[in-house]
Amino acid sequence: MSDPAAVDIKPGRGLPFRAVAPNAITAAALCLGLTGIRFAVDGNWEVTLYCIIGAGVLDGLDGRIARLLRAASRFGAELDSLSDNIAFGVAPALILFLWSLQYAPKFGWIASLALAVTCALRLARFNARIDADDQPHKSAGFNTGVPAPTGAGLAFVPMYLWLLTEQDIFRDWFVVMPWVLFVALLMISSIPTFSWTSLRLRRSWRIPALAGVGLLVGALITAPWLTLLAISALYLALLPFSIASYGRVKRRRADRLSAG
Repeated sequence: MSDPAAVDIKPGRGLPFRAVAPNAITAAALCLGLTGIRFAVDGNWEVTLYCIIGAGVLDGLDGRIARLLRAASRFGAELDSLSDNIAFGVAPALILFLWSLQYAPKFGWIASLALAVTCALRLARFNARIDADDQPHKSAGFNTGVPAPTGAGLAFVPMYLWLLTEQDIFRDWFVVMPWVLFVALLMISSIPTFSWTSLRLRRSWRIPALAGVGLLVGALITAPWLTLLAISALYLALLPFSIASYGRVKRRRADRLSAG
């Protein structure tokens, strides 16, 4: 919940439910992330991933519900960042360490730390700029770097492949470690990435888009690991296009400034 607008609370009255609901969803996302660690300790990797995926779904809902209920607040924004850090930084780092990186002869824990630390730094950068007037990426409808939930989803690509193919090579530390470091770099990078605010649908595409979302949900239920792999591959394939798209926006802004 990045909107810092405060909820109007009159003196002498309790906190309205509309102010509690979005923060409760954020807290639930945090709990799901921690629960994923609990199942990772038991080696129940599928349930572990379901927990992180569930946390990602809730993270996508809390801010939208807050804006819908006009209940966005500075407290909610801070809680959202703390929840993201735990659910999509600390939890994936520990899960990947328990699953694979603990078997690395050296630096396995360092790779896990890299994922957690870069997630925390990315969120700190976001919070530091939340009230800044000059935010070129955000004002153009782009994110700066890969968002924390997306980064967590990308970090688990080797686990998706392992669950899908049952090939132990995808669990080997020498495959997982460079991938985790690559995702960590994407999260802390300054490359512009597409955000939901940069997507525009024509009116004629609304019904097909809704059908596509329904089919995507069905695919996630029927073949979750293959679907998540496809989503991850599509996201990575779109990175060059997001960089090129922001480059065009930047050039148009520069042209307007020079003309003015």
